[in-house]
Amino acid sequence: MTSLHIKSARLIDPANQQDTVTDVYINDGVVLAIGEAPANYKNNKVIDADGLWLLPGIVDLSVYLREPGQENKATIQHEMNVAIRSGITTVCAMPEPLSPIDSSARINLINEKAQAAKATQVEIIGALMDGLKGEQLSNMGGLKKAGCVAVSQGLEPIHGLNLLRKSMEYAATLDLKLFYQPIEHSLLAGGCAHEGAIATRLGLPPISTAVETTAMAQMLMLVEETNTSVHFCRLSCAKSVELLKQAKAKGLPVTADVAAHQLFLTEMDISDFNTLCNTLPPLRSERDRDALREGVATGVIDAICSDHQPHDIDAKLSPFQQSSTGISALETLLPLTLRLVEEGVISLQQAISCVTHKSAAIINKSKGSLAIGQVADFVLFDPTQYLDISLDTFQSKGKNSPFFGWNFNGRVVSTAIAGNIIFHQR
Repeated sequence: MTSLHIKSARLIDPANQQDTVTDVYINDGVVLAIGEAPANYKNNKVIDADGLWLLPGIVDLSVYLREPGQENKATIQHEMNVAIRSGITTVCAMPEPLSPIDSSARINLINEKAQAAKATQVEIIGALMDGLKGEQLSNMGGLKKAGCVAVSQGLEPIHGLNLLRKSMEYAATLDLKLFYQPIEHSLLAGGCAHEGAIATRLGLPPISTAVETTAMAQMLMLVEETNTSVHFCRLSCAKSVELLKQAKAKGLPVTADVAAHQLFLTEMDISDFNTLCNTLPPLRSERDRDALREGVATGVIDAICSDHQPHDIDAKLSPFQQSSTGISALETLLPLTLRLVEEGVISLQQAISCVTHKSAAIINKSKGSLAIGQVADFVLFDPTQYLDISLDTFQSKGKNSPFFGWNFNGRVVSTAIAGNIIFHQR
């Protein structure tokens, strides 16, 4: 058995209300003791972590791996190595049309490629509908047996509320959580920007907040009837936060996340037709952004994710309306989350909670914590180092980030899975 002694680290573990400078002892991939060394403990390796933060490994609820089918945009091996460099020890792979994750064969392929990368762990979000076509239910029982932690239709439509209800009832019988991105596709009408003054001035077809809130309201009514556990993905507007708050007050089995970029960028960032800021849902108003921040601060919104969507260069070179939506975001998830602390939006404990144990709880996994007995997925973070996000330093194969030129305090220096250091830099 291997052992590791992390010495004099500032342990920040919100799941266990820990924020203290201490020693942590790991044996055979599991946290053995905190503070005092256990009797007869012999370590194989000592890490002097004086001045460093020791955090649980980050759990990212939304990553589009692109492979198989879109290797020109990204590969699993490459992006998993980017994730581990970013302190992310677990990612949730989202289904998409060219890789719908609707069979055990696809799940096995993704798992094999992820394991071969020897980096970040992958949890699978399977397809709610066969091929994500919105016409026929997928074999959810088979998907769960193959290891799916949830099912989702992603960004794709479902043809009819009756079919949606049936899919919810099927998921509920299997105790599978439904990841639901609220989009009423009949209201999209080819829109590409938040309905407001900026879209009007630029002549871009608008996307009303009703696209999101209508779908969300319908889903909440169905949740009341079916009692299906639903996780709302990528909320973007103030009204959605209010609907979620009301649903939680009723005791409905719902949770929600927000993409980190929605907590910083607004419709103003597309004012020069910047396709790097073309997202779905679109960047909303400052009022919406502030409501999302308040939702995170009050706990109405449970988690923050990257919504990582890497693209090749051509995908963002088209005119704004024709360009592909999405941001390459693994490398900015932790920096942006910690920037919320610097700006006084949330506390450090809240920030780490939103990307660790609260995210893990949504997929019902015992992760995101460094309690005694837990698997030792952890991050060592140096708050004194300087992180520059630029085209030259960006590691993801997808270079479609609007955060080039942003600077952050602190960087990941080590990431470990089950006590094994997978990534290290000083």
